[in-house]
Amino acid sequence: MITLSDQGARLAERLAARLASQGDVVEGFVYDAVAEFPAATRFVRFLDLTREIFARFNGLVFIAPAGAVVRAIAGCLEHKTVDPAVVVVDVGGRWAVSLLSGHEGGANDLALTVANLLDAEPVITTTSEAAKDLIIGVGCRRGVTCEAVVAAIREALDRAGRSLDQVRLLATADIKADEAGLVAAARQLGLPLRFISSAAIRQTPRAFQTSALAQEKVDLPAVAEPSALLAGRRTQLLLPRQILHSLTVAIAQENCTS
Repeated sequence: MITLSDQGARLAERLAARLASQGDVVEGFVYDAVAEFPAATRFVRFLDLTREIFARFNGLVFIAPAGAVVRAIAGCLEHKTVDPAVVVVDVGGRWAVSLLSGHEGGANDLALTVANLLDAEPVITTTSEAAKDLIIGVGCRRGVTCEAVVAAIREALDRAGRSLDQVRLLATADIKADEAGLVAAARQLGLPLRFISSAAIRQTPRAFQTSALAQEKVDLPAVAEPSALLAGRRTQLLLPRQILHSLTVAIAQENCTS
């Protein structure tokens, strides 16, 4: 994790702790004049540091301007099958951009992980991913099984007359981030899992069906529909919430490619 400013270093320190808490080994590098993130290694020249560490890590998260990162990594590139994942985050923690080695190097997955941890927007421009336009929102009780989630998702797609290869994301509320069955289902289906902040769900002006049960159990007006709507751009509900296999599923469609 590399950054050039105090604001970026504060964000990097917070993100590093969250990544480490889920088992990742993280090393931080900050510009020599930065006062924040005292545990990080100091550097003087950004280009020199990038050349030195580029091949040492599986993933590099730069909290810095994208233009500066492009110039820094330009002389280090070899091939998409060997280059590390590179993700760029703005110092405000708004965007997590998959910049290099999206598929082969795992930058798309890393960008989503970073976005989920920071409540940021993941930016993924890989054509095969960006062309997909369906987002499936999922709400579930504690202890839901992987099998139930997979079955509900497949049945919802059947009801909508759509296929799994049109799905860009699964989405749910951030309070479900540790729901093992849901995480396992996303992995089994080969789909990224986006977590939408509870605050965003409560504050959104988007229209969706409210759920008395969700309000009672998790203090949210609903989960499946708002998660599906908020996880994408220019979304509208394709399939309103359905109760399937004891969980709630809704499908939103993005209007980005027409």
